[in-house]
Amino acid sequence: MSVVREKSGISRLRRFILYFVLSLIAATTIFPFFLMVMTSLKSGGALITQLSQLIPHEITPQNYIDVWKDDEFGLYFLNTLLITVATVLGNIVLDSMVAYALSRKNFIGRHLILGIIVSSMMIPVQVLLIPIFVLMHRLHLYDTLWALILPGIVQGFGIFLMKQYFDGLPHALDEAALIDGASDWQIFWRVLMPLAKPALAVLVINTSLTSWNAFLLPLILTASKHTRTLALGLALYQSQYGIDYVHSMAAASISSLPILAIFLIFQRNIIAGLTRGAVK
Repeated sequence: MSVVREKSGISRLRRFILYFVLSLIAATTIFPFFLMVMTSLKSGGALITQLSQLIPHEITPQNYIDVWKDDEFGLYFLNTLLITVATVLGNIVLDSMVAYALSRKNFIGRHLILGIIVSSMMIPVQVLLIPIFVLMHRLHLYDTLWALILPGIVQGFGIFLMKQYFDGLPHALDEAALIDGASDWQIFWRVLMPLAKPALAVLVINTSLTSWNAFLLPLILTASKHTRTLALGLALYQSQYGIDYVHSMAAASISSLPILAIFLIFQRNIIAGLTRGAVK
């Protein structure tokens, strides 16, 4: 009995240490966001630099109202929303179609194509800036929203993720659908895609996060305010209002809400999609 009690005590101690460490990590992660929100609710002044100032004496939503009434901020928000939605929809359809072909069809060069796709994931985006700029300029798409949509409408990560997930689905589903007279498109869209919701959730979150927070491409491929995105607008917000921390933090808080909402909607499928897509 004493040995069992000793093991039980050690197990509880390990669990307590684990939860304590995880709580510290969670607090460290959440604190910058909490600090941003608290600063955005101040009536004015500088950043919060002391623990005694964490909760402002006077809390006001006026900073959010001022930011949202700003025509340029609304335009940046709309541009970013349009780019993100178009990019996400493109990746859902195109990445999945390529993954379906690589997973379910046998053709010459299939493994070579997959190798090229996986290799492209290792290329830093900074290396591609000049080729993308030259391409968009020659296509007369420079300083348009299409210049920010097309480079990210298909991504190697999404193709690899969906391909690995499709590999884990039994081929008997395809054979049963073929016997019932289903076409390749019907098998892809009506049989495999509904079963791939966990992987699609991961794809949506990853693509949304990448597109919403994109900074380098909008900086290189846009020149006017009417095509500027939210990330670029926030970077230039300080030069527009001076050192106005409360409005800057309010703008940053608003810009983080869509991604936070997407994460909360799809959070149940994140772990399932990653673990299922990681093993063949």
